[in-house]
Amino acid sequence: MPLVDPSLLDLHDALLFDLDGTLMHGSRPIPHGAEAVAAARAAGRPVAFATNNASRTPEQAAEHLRGIGIPAEAAEFVTSPQVATRLLAEDLEPGAKVLVVGGPSLAEQVRADGLEPVEADAEDVVAVVQGWSPDLGWRRLAEGAYAIRRGARWMATNVDATLPTEQGLAPGNGSLVAALRHATGAVPEVAGKPEPGMFQVAAARCGARHALVIGDRLDTDIEGGVRAELATLLVLTGVDGVDSALRAEPVRRPTYITPDLEQLTAPFPLPVVDRDRARCGPVGAAWQDGDITLSGEVEDPRVLRAVLALLRTHSPDAAWTGRLLDADGAEVRPDAR
Repeated sequence: MPLVDPSLLDLHDALLFDLDGTLMHGSRPIPHGAEAVAAARAAGRPVAFATNNASRTPEQAAEHLRGIGIPAEAAEFVTSPQVATRLLAEDLEPGAKVLVVGGPSLAEQVRADGLEPVEADAEDVVAVVQGWSPDLGWRRLAEGAYAIRRGARWMATNVDATLPTEQGLAPGNGSLVAALRHATGAVPEVAGKPEPGMFQVAAARCGARHALVIGDRLDTDIEGGVRAELATLLVLTGVDGVDSALRAEPVRRPTYITPDLEQLTAPFPLPVVDRDRARCGPVGAAWQDGDITLSGEVEDPRVLRAVLALLRTHSPDAAWTGRLLDADGAEVRPDAR
């Protein structure tokens, strides 16, 4: 009887999902996301949701997921506001005043960690915490600038430049953080992805030793997972594509790439490397003088696994700058197809 390759669920003991661009675009679910979460639960795999989005409390985020067909509980969320306010609370006196450059949910998290959220600068404001909010305007940014210039500690929940929405990519918290950086010359501390703490906390909550980080962004999800020393899966449903993933710095290079989450429970053959060649099932890739020649179509996730295996072997410490070639020697541009 032939052996059956294990699935991604077989290979990992917990799944740590990003939200925006991975499971949803705003209020619109991404196809196969709900089924993937359900399959993980059915297989007895713990799931966690790790998000940089500071506009919702864990309770509100869980309600939002349930509204788009993904059952979720607040305890399954690890959010950048949780990490940000916890870091501040560890160092500040209980009841210390923290200026919130963000929305009501961020203020609620500040209060939950024993600090006092305020909306305007004053001499007794000792810290500024900044998170994305659709209603954030000039006046609150100005209050943040006054406090930062006075020497208040500045903590950003995340520095994501963009935020996926139903209409496309909108300015994220990082774009608003950049405004205060430009205005003050200061540099904030950052709590969320790509810092590894969010994924380390999520994996620990799940009791996992071989968790899989799943996301759509190289600069947050994948880098955070790599820095947490976890396996990573880039799904092509959000910000980044194949070419940028293959040419990323090693700290942003994913373990796997798939179009979406449809094949989470399907057989998932792993690549086998023999010096300059890698095979993954019936397809593969070969390394020659820094270029990579494909044996199969670049759209095939198995081919991409072979390519990533070669990069880990031949370019472990630097971004790859070679050419991707088809079997006839013509250059392949994955995201142009």
